Amino acid sequence: MAQARTEFSKVAAPRKLEEMYAQRGDLFPYLLAVLVLLTLVSVFHVWSRVRVVDLNLEVAEVARQLKVAQEEQNRLKLEVASLKTPARIEAVAKGELGMALPTDQQVVVVK
Repeated sequence: MAQARTEFSKVAAPRKLEEMYAQRGDLFPYLLAVLVLLTLVSVFHVWSRVRVVDLNLEVAEVARQLKVAQEEQNRLKLEVASLKTPARIEAVAKGELGMALPTDQQVVVVK
């Protein structure tokens, strides 16, 4: 029986209601700080994801513009090549500019 009384004497007495409220009140600022921190982290995460999506859309648009510019460059290179042909240059010189090949008397050989 002596042991049974010893075990009961080791059981903690229930806390008073005021003490429990006081301890809970001490935790409120910390819980509020954690809540604010979690909210800020969540907002930052959402903002960063939105920014990533916006940047991906911008990259896709720039890639599309680059493709269009490259196609135009290739078209212009082809046009330049066709305009540089000797046959076309001779046709423009004779037709539009009224030029003709020089005769033997017009050619001067420089030594």
